[in-house]
Amino acid sequence: MGEAPRGRARALQARTPLGRSSSGSRRRTKEKRITAGPRTDTRSATAGAPAAAPRGETTVTPPAAATAAATRIRTDEQTTDTAAASAAAADTLAPAPTGLPGNGDDDPDERTAAEDPAAPGRSRAATSPRAADSPTGARFTRPGGMFSSLSVRNYRYYFAGQVVSNTGTWMQRIAQDWLVLSLTGSPLAVGITTAMQFLPMLLLGLFGGVLADRLPKRKLLIGTQGAMGLLAAGLAVLTVAGVVTPYYVYAFALLLGLVTVVDNPARQAFVSEMVGPKHLANAVSLNAANFQTARLVGPAVAGLLIAAVGSGWAFAVNALSFAAVIGGLLAMRESELRPTEPIAREKGQLREGLRYVKERPELFWPLVLAGFIGTFGFNFPTLLSGFATEFHVGAGQYGLLNTAMAVGSLAGALIAARRGAPRLRRLVAAALGFGALEVLAAFAPGYWTFALLLTLIGVFGLSFNTSVNAALQLGTEPAMRGRVMGLLVLVFTGGTPIGAPIVGWVTSSYGPRIGLLACGLVSALAATAVGLVLARSAELRLRLDLHPGRGGRIVALVPRPTAGVKPELATAC
Repeated sequence: MGEAPRGRARALQARTPLGRSSSGSRRRTKEKRITAGPRTDTRSATAGAPAAAPRGETTVTPPAAATAAATRIRTDEQTTDTAAASAAAADTLAPAPTGLPGNGDDDPDERTAAEDPAAPGRSRAATSPRAADSPTGARFTRPGGMFSSLSVRNYRYYFAGQVVSNTGTWMQRIAQDWLVLSLTGSPLAVGITTAMQFLPMLLLGLFGGVLADRLPKRKLLIGTQGAMGLLAAGLAVLTVAGVVTPYYVYAFALLLGLVTVVDNPARQAFVSEMVGPKHLANAVSLNAANFQTARLVGPAVAGLLIAAVGSGWAFAVNALSFAAVIGGLLAMRESELRPTEPIAREKGQLREGLRYVKERPELFWPLVLAGFIGTFGFNFPTLLSGFATEFHVGAGQYGLLNTAMAVGSLAGALIAARRGAPRLRRLVAAALGFGALEVLAAFAPGYWTFALLLTLIGVFGLSFNTSVNAALQLGTEPAMRGRVMGLLVLVFTGGTPIGAPIVGWVTSSYGPRIGLLACGLVSALAATAVGLVLARSAELRLRLDLHPGRGGRIVALVPRPTAGVKPELATAC
């Protein structure tokens, strides 16, 4: 009761520059006091006792922080304002932003550190007014740009090492095929070498995912990358010494495939430990761009090296390239990683991983689609050789077809890097576009039209590849991530020994156009079927609006007006 007279006395003492009291100032102060409503005693507010609400209003007990903020505003007579008080109270009472993985939300660990003043490692940027004044209250709700994941120091080391190693890997692929062809003169022997390298993935891919979950991924990768370097060095020594035979090459290809069984899922799952969910989709896309860039550079360097000094030295260069990856892994700061706790060795962990995927349609159906696309859609070595004969072109123009696809794949990876975390509708749309373009390319009238369509096929194919990778990692619990990624590698890469002979038989029997047409139809029909199943499971329907208005969409997926909607799957779609 004693505060009001004191406040009125202060208002009456306020003077204009001419020494007279300002009636306007008194009127504004009085209006503010009237509109502010009933006041709460500071001591009672601090103690947490709620003030009695006026008749007809609901009493709300705010949290301690909100009460303190409201008390400070009310005790400051010079800054009392209804709008300011309401905005401050609403900002204090607003819950912390949360979200589902895969929708652009920030790292939960970083969000916790930013919200808790006592949290260890809280940075000054987390308490800055700009971060606090964000409309959403979160700093990482939008994609950070095409190369945002390179802001993470550990990932920069990894990315730089992969640039060197991927180039060496492509050099070895070209040198290995050329070596077998020069030793035997048989394309069948080249096919056997490829099958020996991919067969372990088909037979043991799931076990590699289990090992990736059981062991620390960084140490595991140091071991697998070192083993790959030793295998390349051994093949280099045999080749330079002139004692290599096709059977030696088969054996080294098989051993390399066995190491890849463990390396591939561990490498895929390790990305999230370096960058977290905030940058995961961007990092996956940049990894793909890295690989496609090496696909453009590596074969050209290998061709020059083979012509100059022989295939053995290409293997030697690849062996040295693994030092860059191992050096990057050793130079990482362990304190900045987000390591997943390795699971204890138990029986039934492989079945547990399969059951985990089967019970989650947002994981199961993308894997089914990846299996169809990987087994039948990506059989370009067989198909492109057939089209080279169809268009009566030489080795140079045949190589240009591979280059056109690599350029398109690189463009697709960079486009995907600018987007946020993928949704399942984008994944299905990319697969559908990939299949439709293959069907269209089957009817290409000439060489250059076919090359242009191959570039577009590379864009959509790589977009699907990165989308399914990021979607599965973001939608999987960390303890299961190795097994899920092992399953992805199995269905996407391990299907090559199954699909390649089928596509090869169709191409040799009916021509490359029928072969490509069949691959495109299988991919497009699989994408359509999986899209319909996901939409039905998520209780979504397709809405067509010919007059969407400003900011609207002509075609959109909207919830059905029925009960039983599955929010997790609907959000992922």
